[in-house]
Amino acid sequence: MTTEPSLSRTIRPRVSAPLYLLGLLAVYLIAVCTPFGQRAENALITENAGGEPAWIYHWSGLVYDSPALPPLDDTAMPTLVAGMAVIVAVTLVRRCWWQGCAAAGVVMVTLGVAELLSKVILPRPDLVDARVSLTEASFPSGHAAIPAGLVFGAVLVASPRIRPYVTAAGMLWLAVTAGAVQATYQHRPSDVLGATLLACACYSLAVRLLPPAAAPDVTRRPRALPAIALALSAAGALATGARNDSVTQSLVFAAAAFLCAALLWAEGPVHTARRTRPAVR
Repeated sequence: MTTEPSLSRTIRPRVSAPLYLLGLLAVYLIAVCTPFGQRAENALITENAGGEPAWIYHWSGLVYDSPALPPLDDTAMPTLVAGMAVIVAVTLVRRCWWQGCAAAGVVMVTLGVAELLSKVILPRPDLVDARVSLTEASFPSGHAAIPAGLVFGAVLVASPRIRPYVTAAGMLWLAVTAGAVQATYQHRPSDVLGATLLACACYSLAVRLLPPAAAPDVTRRPRALPAIALALSAAGALATGARNDSVTQSLVFAAAAFLCAALLWAEGPVHTARRTRPAVR
């Protein structure tokens, strides 16, 4: 009879869904419901400047008959449909029915709640006599909710071997999207952070509700992957959040986009497997 270390079979989210929802509420209350928060974010949107000075402008869909990076502009719905189709296909191939249902739930709840919050439940009160274009409700961002929800859905159905790479690619996608919608003045930093926190809450709740046998397995990741993923996300955030007319705006937009990517990495099940009690043979 021999003994050898075994690997823990499953992992659970480090932060619970209620804490993410509290974070979302805190961001909303501070950034949207206080004069200080409104002035700070409104100052990032220069009057009459528009989105044209943004580096990503010609790929944002704002230019007539120009291509848009998914899920910007008219590509939002096709991106959602294509992402759901991929999740369904992977679920059928791997026959991971519980994970597939959870993944679909994460995507649909994230998008549905984001739309409901931004259009019905969470208004943007005018506390600082801002111009009309700055008083429209936009929290949380539906554009950022699409990649965040789809990435978490893909993480749930992906095999443990490729899950870290799915998460890393999703981080870059989310950082690029979050940076682009800020730099083109479609959303504020609080909007993209709120959408990411909402997606994290939905994912955390889904994993908690999964049966133990269906919970994501512990994943071994290459040691260099976290640094590479974070570096690529930072580069993507800087490139898409940059504007020609303001260094300050560019840095703030990039920082918010990078924080979204970091939240995705922190919540995704990509942590190194830990040794547990010896297995007896």
